[in-house]
Amino acid sequence: MKFFVDTADTAEIADLAATGMVDGVTTNPSLIKKSGRDIMEVTKEICGLTDGPVSAEVVALDHETMMKEAEVLRKIANNVCIKVPLTIDGLKTCKALASEGTMVNVTLCFSANQALLAAKAGASFISPFVGRHDDNGLDGMKLIDDIRLIYDNYAFETEILVASIRHPIHVLESARIGADVATMPPNVIRGLFKHVLTDKGIEGFLADWKDTGQNIG
Repeated sequence: MKFFVDTADTAEIADLAATGMVDGVTTNPSLIKKSGRDIMEVTKEICGLTDGPVSAEVVALDHETMMKEAEVLRKIANNVCIKVPLTIDGLKTCKALASEGTMVNVTLCFSANQALLAAKAGASFISPFVGRHDDNGLDGMKLIDDIRLIYDNYAFETEILVASIRHPIHVLESARIGADVATMPPNVIRGLFKHVLTDKGIEGFLADWKDTGQNIG
């Protein structure tokens, strides 16, 4: 499973990239707002921090303007992936961009039928929002399971990019189901490292080492 960082905070991306855990980055208008930076400037910097896909989202709602915005965004770097909403115009844009060889991430997916449409439109990635699904009394993991089954049934190449991840259990369940990518806020990725027994083990080793009176080097 690939790990994408869901942020526009370049310091966080750089720090996590040093662990080898970063395979790409996803951004959206809300994350760009949170960064307080110009979208072109921050996206270019992010693209320099990873060789993987960097999702940059259009904000238009009509196909023609989406295409114009996509043209601007994809000139930033070769690893820019254009992010479009799961609407009819978004799927038209996906089809047009995919036919030109541009990576496309179709976002705001909340049903398996929507995911099927995105795959047929040639999406590189489909982004089902599991956390928001859960928030509304639905089972986000069942959505991932359904999409995985459908994509395997028809050998679609679209990658399942699990989004709106809130905690490590979402990551574990996504991996069990066989999702291709999990995109997570930095705090969730850091949470994957944590375990009380690891902490206790380190504490014990250090105490024993101190008792030896030795130093390395």
